Amino acid sequence: MSTSASEISARIVEAVMAQKLAPGARLGEQQLAMLFDCSRTIVREALTRLAARGIVTVSARRGWFVIEPSQEEAREAFEARRVIELGLIRSAGSSGKLDKSALRQLKAHLQREKAALKESDVGNRSFLLGDFHVCLAECLGNTLLADTLRDFTARTTLIAMLYQSTHDAVQSCEDHVQIVAALERGDHAGAEALMAAHIGTVQSALRVQVPTDPLAQLRDALAPLQNTAAASAKPRRRKAAPSPDDTDSSTYLGALL
Repeated sequence: MSTSASEISARIVEAVMAQKLAPGARLGEQQLAMLFDCSRTIVREALTRLAARGIVTVSARRGWFVIEPSQEEAREAFEARRVIELGLIRSAGSSGKLDKSALRQLKAHLQREKAALKESDVGNRSFLLGDFHVCLAECLGNTLLADTLRDFTARTTLIAMLYQSTHDAVQSCEDHVQIVAALERGDHAGAEALMAAHIGTVQSALRVQVPTDPLAQLRDALAPLQNTAAASAKPRRRKAAPSPDDTDSSTYLGALL
């Protein structure tokens, strides 16, 4: 039985969140069709869906690739996550504390995170740390936003890989523990503040340089080299070309050239 387009797209997003697919990784239709034992039509459908979700991109001549977010896209992705996650926690505050089943689900996820920190599987650890935010949205009762957060979390994972995030996984897990503890107490304002600080810490760990001068890079690239500038300041003396009468034709042509 061949794999469906939905299953293929889910596997690709999972691989991105586990940092197993890097920004710019090529996704060949034929190779994916062989791996998933399906037609290229199904693969193309899966990739088209992911392109609409902003996870992959396509080039008419080169094929399909995992996106490489720009610095501006990185800023927008984190801002989107901030708006969605803080809004979810704030709206949940009106209904009081989380129910027991939701708390059990969140605490079980935290236990998996802690276990992953002790293991050598970096991919599983990365996936669980990112998936906490999806799990939280589901526990707060909004599956639609959970799906949206999954895509934004995948994007911010790619951003972290692209811009070499220095954020500590242990600290990230501890942040999650504190957020759940605040929700368990019914302190939604505290949970919201903790989430804002958590997202801000992850974002600030990225080595993203924001240029103050949009022409700075081009200006530096086109600045004259020091040796060239010094040489151009000195007048050059041109040697007189030898007379055709004094030398053979090959020497004369060489002097002109």
